[in-house]
Amino acid sequence: MKNSWKFKIYLLALISLLVGTSEFVLVGILDKVADDVGITVSAAGQLVTVFALANAIGTPLIILATSKLDQRKQLLLALVFTVVGSLMTVLLPGYILLMISRIVLALGMGVFIVTASSFATKLAPSGHQASALATVAMGFSASLVLGVPIGRFISDAYDWKVIFWAIAFMGLIAIFAIVKAIPVTEGETPIPLRKQLAILKNPKITALFLVTFFVFIGYGVFYTYVTPFINVVSPMSNTALSLALLGFGLATLVGSRLGGFMSDRLGINSTLFLGMAVNTLTLILLATIAGAHAITVLLLLIWGTAAWTSGPTLQYNLVELAPKSSVIILSLSSSFLQLGMASGAGLGGIATSQLEIQSIAWIGATAILIGMVILIMSLKLSLFTRSKSVSQ
Repeated sequence: MKNSWKFKIYLLALISLLVGTSEFVLVGILDKVADDVGITVSAAGQLVTVFALANAIGTPLIILATSKLDQRKQLLLALVFTVVGSLMTVLLPGYILLMISRIVLALGMGVFIVTASSFATKLAPSGHQASALATVAMGFSASLVLGVPIGRFISDAYDWKVIFWAIAFMGLIAIFAIVKAIPVTEGETPIPLRKQLAILKNPKITALFLVTFFVFIGYGVFYTYVTPFINVVSPMSNTALSLALLGFGLATLVGSRLGGFMSDRLGINSTLFLGMAVNTLTLILLATIAGAHAITVLLLLIWGTAAWTSGPTLQYNLVELAPKSSVIILSLSSSFLQLGMASGAGLGGIATSQLEIQSIAWIGATAILIGMVILIMSLKLSLFTRSKSVSQ
């Protein structure tokens, strides 16, 4: 079993779940971290901003700097970052050091996910590369589904720092597993940054990157503060809150699958518009009628589903536009996504410190509307260019 490629793929997926949890778990325990460190919830939310920024900016730089290393060493380096960042989280006091620990964790997660995704396509035999890549991606997606509610359950029963002790311990086990199970490979030739950025000259691709950016501003501004939002708008027991967050996580997984299903049947653009429209409407309803537990949870489930129909659909659309540059496209798409998350979390921090908590839903809806306008303008430009070339 240890020698099979499937075992190695599942191992990478399992570790992707672990490192992904280091990002998403904080959302479910934001209030507890704020109380323990002695900061406001909005200040604690900036830990999410810093993580996303470090991931978006730092990951490509670390990958570029370590490109001559074999990929097993890159995986091990990423896990060392994860272990060290987790230990820093629990051992070093104060807000600034906690923020630094988030940067270290972000670099570990980013490098591991990128390297594991690339490595999976090499491990799998011909004809199985796509499924291998999807398996690793599913491991990371599962951290969104499980990380937030499990973090809440653990923090209710124990101290929130127990979560990061566990991540550090399992990170050490993961290092041992990588050494034993993953073979050594040759380092890859790095893609120059100039070549990566040259793809932005295509206006259709640039427009979709901007749509991604604004969609995930809308997601990040509400998602980061979803726990304090529920605590204010529809207070419930810790157990009920954990179950609501679990339901939300499962809804995002359904949304990812639904986005692909709808794209095949309705088309990419129709799926994007429908998902973004429902996303916007649900955020407006959360800002205005949320209160009763049943209504609040139902709206959260609809929002989580709608929000995540856009992610895979946007990525698929980008790859369709430049199939020969899919690696660069997906890398840049990930950076725009994380920058959107960081911007959303930053805006949410400002809003929650100055305005009512419902304002984060209004800001999120506005950001997604901007994304829809950009998409419409892009489609009109595409139609105009096409008709012009036909007439000539």
